[in-house]
Amino acid sequence: QVQLVESGGGLVQPGGSLRLSCVASGNRFSINAMGWYRQAPGNQRDLVANIISSGSTNYADSVKGRFTISRDNAKNTAYLQMNNLKPEDTAVYYCNADGGIMYGFTRAAFNSWGQGTQVTVSS
Repeated sequence: QVQLVESGGGLVQPGGSLRLSCVASGNRFSINAMGWYRQAPGNQRDLVANIISSGSTNYADSVKGRFTISRDNAKNTAYLQMNNLKPEDTAVYYCNADGGIMYGFTRAAFNSWGQGTQVTVSS
């Protein structure tokens, strides 16, 4: 199993910034892609941004130019820098990672989710 732990959420005023972190832990695993999703009450969980091992990134149109995803492969950590936050960014933000994990001599795919961190943008 690969566990993901998010941190960095909180309450911020419109126009403010937050930085989310997601740390992956486990044994004998390698990560392909890491991503951030968000879910507001009554809504589905949507992709915010993701980054693959090569460093290529993808963003939802609603956050382009305001959010930046990055990762530190040596630390198995992904970050989401969120600037110029808007009330509509309010949601629970979830980290996701996929890749491969070794069980003995067998490699299996994994896809893991974190527990989520609340981001509230309000004056």
